[in-house]
Amino acid sequence: MMSVLRINLVDPAPTPATLSARYRAAVEMAAFADDRGFTMVQTEEHHATTNGWMPSPLTFAGAVFGATRRIGVTVSALITPLHDPLRLAEDLASLDLLGGGRLVTVAGLGYRPEEYAAHGKDWRGRGPLQDEVLQTLLSAWTGEPFTYQGRTVQVTPRPYTQPHPLLLIGGSSRAAARRAARLGLPFFPSAHLPALEAYYHEQRAAFGTDGWVMQPPERTALLHLAEDPDRAWAEYGGHLLHEARMYASWQSAGSRSAVRSSAQDVGALREEGVYRIVTPDECLRLARRTGDGGALILHPLCGGMPVDEGWRSLHLFAEQVLPRLKG
Repeated sequence: MMSVLRINLVDPAPTPATLSARYRAAVEMAAFADDRGFTMVQTEEHHATTNGWMPSPLTFAGAVFGATRRIGVTVSALITPLHDPLRLAEDLASLDLLGGGRLVTVAGLGYRPEEYAAHGKDWRGRGPLQDEVLQTLLSAWTGEPFTYQGRTVQVTPRPYTQPHPLLLIGGSSRAAARRAARLGLPFFPSAHLPALEAYYHEQRAAFGTDGWVMQPPERTALLHLAEDPDRAWAEYGGHLLHEARMYASWQSAGSRSAVRSSAQDVGALREEGVYRIVTPDECLRLARRTGDGGALILHPLCGGMPVDEGWRSLHLFAEQVLPRLKG
């Protein structure tokens, strides 16, 4: 079973001082998780927010790699059309070298026009932008000269992982599945979508490419550990609700996400079960229900959770859950 440390650095009332402390704590938590045998740090990219939601996941990934030895870092998702393709190829190759192959990137289109506007990108042209970025990455990582926008370019250094760093295509549309199949890249649906997985494999067969699917489970839960969940919900449930409501506000009516809440208050959020505060024993029972191949996703700084409380959650997981899972 995978153990995932989710970090997005949300803070409902950020200041430079509080965010600096939160960033430092996040890197320290990643180092602690690495020492305790966590599988993965997961982060993401968002822009034009009021609460500090992670805008620079590649910078954060570099800090994590510098502080760790084994743990992987997944950027899920990187909004690739917002990036300069050549610079992105260099950055991802450098991170792959720094991490010794521990980087996983999920390339997504995003779902907020505001992010495209903030970066001067055409929201309606995001599909062609995505095609250009992905094809450029694959060409650049060969280390050989290639033609880009009418000129010959060459990107160095070559990445550590061959033929290239692990790159998945994320999304919930047939267009995303078809793009992944055409490029011979693995597909990461944004929710549990078996029909879309089947469509991806149909398209792979048509294009004659290889690939695989990382399918989310039917239910995804973001976890916070506490010895007294009732007390924790009373004291900290507002932080979980802040993140849940902001994320839900970005989702259009037809969008599909593995982490989607409709709760309007803390009580409804607790009943819903997307965000969960559980004891170590309850976490172990959840792991047994999830089974092999699943993941436990710990979100210790969720929604601006106080750093000290985040550390308590992380220690409970590392000291009372992980050893029993491995034993």
